[in-house]
Amino acid sequence: MMGAIRGKAAVAALTLAGFLGIPEAHGQQIQFKTAEIRGFAEPREPVFVNVVQRRYVAQHRYVVKRRSKKKSAAIVGGSAAAGAAIGALAGGGKGAAIGALAGGGAGFVYDRKTHKKTVPVQ
Repeated sequence: MMGAIRGKAAVAALTLAGFLGIPEAHGQQIQFKTAEIRGFAEPREPVFVNVVQRRYVAQHRYVVKRRSKKKSAAIVGGSAAAGAAIGALAGGGKGAAIGALAGGGAGFVYDRKTHKKTVPVQ
């Protein structure tokens, strides 16, 4: 019972020192004196604890990945072909031309909006 109280007091003191960020406690020995708990008035020896705090700083690095010209052309061409197919079904030859222009324009806008991708490096 007595050993458990000492251990709990030491853990509580370390936790409190960590939350408060006491700069004098880093790497030094600290003396904690336990108080009376539930009527136990026996004298107790002090508890010595080494406190070491390590801080890790996360370094975030990012790389911008760019899309190649070949892939960009494939996106625009595929969108134009899909638009032409839909336009041909809806309005014949004139609809295919309008659909190709609309699909190509939409594909170009999509390609330019998404051609740079920022990726974190591990």
